[in-house]
Amino acid sequence: MIKKRKWLLLLTVIALVMGACSKDESVLEDDVQEIEEKENSIDTAVTLSKEPFTGVIAEEVSNRRPVLVTINNHPHARPQSGLSDADIIYEFVAEGNVTRFLALFQSSLPDEIGPVRSARDYFVHLAKGLDAFYVAHGYSPDAQKLLQSGAVDNVNGMQYDGSLFWRAADRKAPHNSYISGENIIAAEEQTGAATEISKQPQFNFYESIEEARAGDLASTIDVHYGKNPDFMSTYTYDTTKETYNRSVNGTVTIDKANEQSIEISNLLILEANHRTIDSEGRQSVDIESGGKGMLFQAGTVKPVEWENRDGLLMPIVEGAPAKFVPGKMWIHIVSTNPGMDTSVTYTP
Repeated sequence: MIKKRKWLLLLTVIALVMGACSKDESVLEDDVQEIEEKENSIDTAVTLSKEPFTGVIAEEVSNRRPVLVTINNHPHARPQSGLSDADIIYEFVAEGNVTRFLALFQSSLPDEIGPVRSARDYFVHLAKGLDAFYVAHGYSPDAQKLLQSGAVDNVNGMQYDGSLFWRAADRKAPHNSYISGENIIAAEEQTGAATEISKQPQFNFYESIEEARAGDLASTIDVHYGKNPDFMSTYTYDTTKETYNRSVNGTVTIDKANEQSIEISNLLILEANHRTIDSEGRQSVDIESGGKGMLFQAGTVKPVEWENRDGLLMPIVEGAPAKFVPGKMWIHIVSTNPGMDTSVTYTP
């Protein structure tokens, strides 16, 4: 009888212990589930963040200040480095019908950018409107005055050639000046410039590319600067990737640093008044008054007007800012003479 009672007591103790363990495991499982739900909600919040200049959803969105770099587009400067990392590339005439790029970097800064070329006054005004740290190597007389007056935070290869800027051995000056993202950061520190974004661009983006399919079909677009084929850009819409590939005179535009081809989601053409101001053929380009434009996206084209809204060259549709397809953008500024109808052609 005593042995039987002992066994019953032992079984009772075991049952209590197992019950307690089972309860603890249940509590533990509840805690794990709660933690996983919190982590999932955090991941969702991060995922929903959008890069300010591209509208691309990213797990980690940079808060750095945008950087605007003047990049050489002479045939001897091609292929350029850093273009595949640019959020936006502006293409302007620098003199005659020779163009230069203004590459805007905000979501990332590549290890090699260039060849870097000289500033123009309208480049400086664009940088000021974007509140960007401006990078150039050299300047026109008007641009020099603006830079020396402190119109924008900047670094220039004229003062830092051989230190922050370096010369590539495989090219000849003035087509061989380069700078790195690391050296741009060092330049910001040396000049005491702000490094965090303070002016969010008021860009609107579609939630899906299907929303952008409104307008005439346009699968191939040519943008001309005069009759020189070395400055005629051709954009071809890739229906699989839903982006545009760029080529010049039959040569695909690639990034020399990583050999990636340039793929953009939005192609914007803006018409502006140009005026020759000196014997070198330098231009005065009006980026304040606005005018006609064309927006190519999702294999279609729509006419727009454009305005300078708080420093941004903004396409306008029915009085409101146009929406962009999330992704990178190329912006051409062409002259009102001969006009956009001559400078831009496209086929369905």
